[in-house]
Amino acid sequence: MKNILLCTDGSAFAENIYKYGAWFANQFHAKINVLFVTDIRSQKVVSTSNFSGSLGLGASEELLNELVNLEHEKAKLNNKRARLILQNAAETLKAEGLENFSVTNKTGFLVDCFQEFEENADLIVLGKRGEAADFASAHLGANVERIVRSTKKPCLVTTREYRPIERILVAYDGSLTGKKTLEFLVNSPCFHNLEIHLLKVTKNETYSRAENRVNEARHILESAGLKIISDIREGESEEVINKYISEHNISFLLMGAYGHNRIRHLVIGSTTAQLLRSSNIPVLLFR
Repeated sequence: MKNILLCTDGSAFAENIYKYGAWFANQFHAKINVLFVTDIRSQKVVSTSNFSGSLGLGASEELLNELVNLEHEKAKLNNKRARLILQNAAETLKAEGLENFSVTNKTGFLVDCFQEFEENADLIVLGKRGEAADFASAHLGANVERIVRSTKKPCLVTTREYRPIERILVAYDGSLTGKKTLEFLVNSPCFHNLEIHLLKVTKNETYSRAENRVNEARHILESAGLKIISDIREGESEEVINKYISEHNISFLLMGAYGHNRIRHLVIGSTTAQLLRSSNIPVLLFR
């Protein structure tokens, strides 16, 4: 892992985007790029053409001049806001011991700008909700869903509260993305001294099949020198995983972004989306 992309909007979730991003950057000796995209809609004002049928020529021209001035002022405020947000990001990263980082401001839409920066990133970090977090606390941010759905890179979705990473839970289902999760752990020495839990949730398969998958995963991880605590539980994935997190004071969750029966590239898997909404710990998703 050489490059980490942090997508920020300056919201209440942003501070911990920087902290979790810094943890990974310090562990992997990676460079961070902080991206803030000024939404182009925030500096557009209504056109005088909307009033052309009800205003005289003189009044229309006067209103046009006022709207042009207003647009300039909004652009100035947005530029100032972007500078303050990126300045705060830089200060937080420096406080976390980082020097190897850059900050970038673009104007447009995050989902449109994202591809340009995603290409060189090995990890994407973003908050589970954005500026409307206090008004839509039971939902994911719109950008989170779009990015998780479209990116092929590992995606770390952070929570509002920061917790040191001490106990890791791998929600394993035997899928290709599940195997990518195991591969990531094997190749990441920073996790080898942490407490790692492996959980297989079963509902419509036999216990022996679930046990085979857990044994397969244990063999891969233990062969790399990791010590594993494993368990198999029956029930609905979201409920079982969240209960396990609470029981064992888990601080970090790793899982595949999609299940076996996904509609590729169209929707986030239902279990993934439910866990992202309900989880109170950061979730690292693999594609």
